[in-house]
Amino acid sequence: MAKISPVSIKYMIHAKFEALGPVEKPDVIGALFGQTEGLLGSELEIRELQKEGKIGRIEVETESRDGKTFGKIFVPTALDQSETSLIAAAIETIDRVGPTEARITVEKIEDVRGNKRDYIIERAKKLLESIEGSTSSKEISGILRTESRTSRVQEYGDDKLPSGDLSGEEIIVVEGRADVMNLLENRVNNVISMNGTKLPKDVIELSKSKKITLFLDGDRGGRLIAKNVIENANIDFVAFAPDGKEVEELNGKEILGSLRKKIPAKEFSSYSRFNNYNQDSRDVRENKEVNNKSEKKEEKEINKIELREILSRDVENSSKVFFIDENLNIISSVPKSRIANEARRARNAVILAIDGQATIQVIRIAEESGIKCIAAKKFASSSSSDKDIEFVSF
Repeated sequence: MAKISPVSIKYMIHAKFEALGPVEKPDVIGALFGQTEGLLGSELEIRELQKEGKIGRIEVETESRDGKTFGKIFVPTALDQSETSLIAAAIETIDRVGPTEARITVEKIEDVRGNKRDYIIERAKKLLESIEGSTSSKEISGILRTESRTSRVQEYGDDKLPSGDLSGEEIIVVEGRADVMNLLENRVNNVISMNGTKLPKDVIELSKSKKITLFLDGDRGGRLIAKNVIENANIDFVAFAPDGKEVEELNGKEILGSLRKKIPAKEFSSYSRFNNYNQDSRDVRENKEVNNKSEKKEEKEINKIELREILSRDVENSSKVFFIDENLNIISSVPKSRIANEARRARNAVILAIDGQATIQVIRIAEESGIKCIAAKKFASSSSSDKDIEFVSF
């Protein structure tokens, strides 16, 4: 007799029976073979189908109660839906089991493959969540771009200003490190940052020998910064991002378009005087505020005790990365493979907490995103570029 492979099972017939007297398992199976014989033709004889391996081992469960026998029948098949349904209907025609009257009712026909598929999907979800270090092709491309940009960033002068290639005659001066990163990514290499809104001495010295284009955000703050820099350095041209946008968020087309629209610094100064920038006391106050933005902005001190309680409660053993704001509220949590994408979205995050080691890649992502604190169990060897980031272990 051929045996059906468990892999080949497609459907399981579930039936229950009630016999008026005592019966045994062989009686039930004998009734299945004997009383269905000839009902559906030779091709659907249960005995022959079992020999061919199209019907598996029939299981029977019995229970005697009050002189009667109750039980369940399980018939596995490798037939199609129609043939399985015919077999199930034929089983219900049985009216005797052994020496006594009986009644068999099919409760359901179970699609075994459907249950397997449900299990596969649920298990696959859990396995996917447990994968560490997996990265999609888009994220790999993003990592490569980040690594490429970071490797091209240099430090210039005593203030160690983030910069690109300054060997040419023309230099673009931007406000922050993120602006430098964005321009380098879009192949604009002759760029240097002021590292804030204050004008560094190194930039003043460069303006004496280089042709300087000042490239700032497209808002009122950018224009106030431009006015201050032009008054204190030899600036040749001024360019602004489109209205309401920052240099760090521009794409390549917008960067080139903005630089093409640059105007001579003298023309900008004349425009400023025409619009009474010097006579408007409110603008003067705003100018001072912009010049001292990095100094006046008081960073909220991180409560280490409360932070470690959060790390112990939510982060540890989670296998995820958490982004936390200055009030120690969790903004979001994502798998480690999505850290780069989430870092760009979580703009209010000041703390990055990771269950595991903070690699050099994680530190660089945090630095580019303005994260000021990284909490982790272990840390890769830090470089000079992450000197402004605080590290908290747990």
